[in-house]
Amino acid sequence: MITANVSFKEMVERADAAVVTLSPEEVAERLGRPGVLLVDIRDIRELEREGRIPGSRHIPRGMLEFWIHPESPYYRDYFDECEELIVHCNRGWRSALAACALKDLGIAAAHMSGGYAEWQEKGLPTESHERK
Repeated sequence: MITANVSFKEMVERADAAVVTLSPEEVAERLGRPGVLLVDIRDIRELEREGRIPGSRHIPRGMLEFWIHPESPYYRDYFDECEELIVHCNRGWRSALAACALKDLGIAAAHMSGGYAEWQEKGLPTESHERK
């Protein structure tokens, strides 16, 4: 049996306390502003099943650090124009950990509390995600 000294909830709480957290309403206010990039780190199957936030960019959680770091061979140039980075997942757990990992790289990122589930609950706009 695998045992852990820290629960996943404690990990998320620590990460959440270490990074900027924005509500879905605060994220909605920022969307569309020049330099603001909202990154959806959910699995592609989640996007296909549940939809996405219009204007968000999908980056699988496992590739985030590689796509965002300028020295990585996987770097994506859409980060060149990014002045404010916000990450989100489904509930806010993965995005808190992701924002904390980016902070460790020296990259400032906020995350959205409650994730896509709370975004939907609040009736904020969504769209379907078409598979490429």
